[in-house]
Amino acid sequence: MQPWELSVPNMTIGLLRIAVGPLLALYFDTRRRLMQALVERAERAERERHLLAEQARADERARLAGEMHDVVTHRVSLMVLQAGAMKVTAPDEPTRRAAEDLRAAGCQALEELRDLVGILRTAPEGDQTPSVTGFADLVAESVAVGIPTELIEQGDPALASPVVGRTAYRVLREALTNVRKHARGARVSVRVEYGNAQLRLTIRNTSPSGGPRSALADTGSGLGIAQLRQRIELVHGTLRAEPCSDGGFSVEATLPAFVPTAKSEL
Repeated sequence: MQPWELSVPNMTIGLLRIAVGPLLALYFDTRRRLMQALVERAERAERERHLLAEQARADERARLAGEMHDVVTHRVSLMVLQAGAMKVTAPDEPTRRAAEDLRAAGCQALEELRDLVGILRTAPEGDQTPSVTGFADLVAESVAVGIPTELIEQGDPALASPVVGRTAYRVLREALTNVRKHARGARVSVRVEYGNAQLRLTIRNTSPSGGPRSALADTGSGLGIAQLRQRIELVHGTLRAEPCSDGGFSVEATLPAFVPTAKSEL
């Protein structure tokens, strides 16, 4: 059979000779383009991850000042209230004067702390915030300064992961601090429900019997609830803070029971 004769074998061989070369060239060119695109995508993802990490560090540094402010405010406000109570109940004038001096110093410290928050935004964090085991201590502190506070816990606290426990502790601390500042004479109920899927924390205070304490009401950073909401959203939780129809105030946080950390993912 001659090569120029029309036949199925000849036509097949001819088509293969014509098509194989371009097809191979197209395959290798496509493969090269695909590899290049994958490399570029990986490099872009790495750059984006680096930028996100930098932004996260910057946001965390900005949050630390407010976090530290709230921690110190919580403790110093207790001192101010205790000094005020001592001034009222002291049996002699020197003790009353000393209590008033202590109360005034505490109020001044709160004012100075508020002014210095911006300077401390680059402070490093060592997160030693207690977890759910610290709820009873926070409640006891409020009771000690004359705020009737009840703690009701349902379920097993061990169901809450450490990250969730620390976040819930911050919510309770901020809520009780706000009661001391703005709801004089109110009663507080704290309810914690531990479940397999979520932790629900509800802090509710009754209508105050007196106006806000002028010495404490203006000492906050004004960002406590907003910062808590951001932190709770990071762990895929929700936060509601709103006045009640009876004149009180309610704060409700719903958090997932477990949030993995870098250590738990290893």
